[in-house]
Amino acid sequence: MKTLLLSLALTALAGVTQVALQPAQDAAATTEAQESQTTPAAPITVIALRHAEKGDDDPRDPALNADGQARAEALARLLEHAGVTHLFSTPYKRTQGTLAPLAKALGLEVVEYSPMDMDALTTKLHGLPAGSVAVVVGHSNTTPGVVLALGGAIADVGSYRGAPALDESEYDRAFVVTLASADRAAQSLELRYGAAHAPKTAK
Repeated sequence: MKTLLLSLALTALAGVTQVALQPAQDAAATTEAQESQTTPAAPITVIALRHAEKGDDDPRDPALNADGQARAEALARLLEHAGVTHLFSTPYKRTQGTLAPLAKALGLEVVEYSPMDMDALTTKLHGLPAGSVAVVVGHSNTTPGVVLALGGAIADVGSYRGAPALDESEYDRAFVVTLASADRAAQSLELRYGAAHAPKTAK
């Protein structure tokens, strides 16, 4: 009889304990879900810039000249500790060369994109993991378009064949765009790096 009563008591106690724990578990799960909904995801940041100074070794696909190589090194020093996670470049020597020192310093692969397909590039950038920092190197007549396509703002630009373009002598402008999300609008700012006044080179 005592054994039966003890068994019933333990069973009842187990039921009470389970009932007591269940609300606490539900509350913890609810709190976790609320936190995940109220805590915004880390933003994606894009740093868009034109390639560094080009040489005259090849009229169709020139490499960087000495000034350009120095600017590429300056870019690596500027961004080596900026949390960069992704590198994008058009398939040309001057853009690839601009990213080469930074890619080497960070151990990152440079991903090629077509300057003729801005939609594909912007889709890829918006699809990066939260908190990503991407550097996109393009050309005088494509970099402003990247900034604008991402929702950023850009001032003091000219025009080339109907598209916004940097002046041919400008190599030191870098545009930082924080992409828009459900809880924030896109934001942008401009930086200058390397030599303040770059010499003009052949187009």
